Amino acid sequence: MGLSLKPLADRVVVEPAPAEDKSAGGIILPDTAQEKPQQGSVVAVGPGKASDAGNLIEMTVKEGDKVLYGKYSGSEIALEGTDYIIMRESDILAVL
Repeated sequence: MGLSLKPLADRVVVEPAPAEDKSAGGIILPDTAQEKPQQGSVVAVGPGKASDAGNLIEMTVKEGDKVLYGKYSGSEIALEGTDYIIMRESDILAVL
């Protein structure tokens, strides 16, 4: 995707999905009432984590995967006008 950000070790850069602006009943929600998204797309992946024996444990997620993560996982950053979250692979709950 041309992202100039390269995560280290077992970290992953995720672009969160846009927040829902309507409730299930069709009510339009203001920005203050919208919940943080808990899913997004992986845009960059680190090389993996070194085990205690010194072997590289490769990542199980890859660029382009759609993932679910905890509501308050990772660190939010803004780069070139786009919001991203950098988190450890262990913070990812599931791949969709």
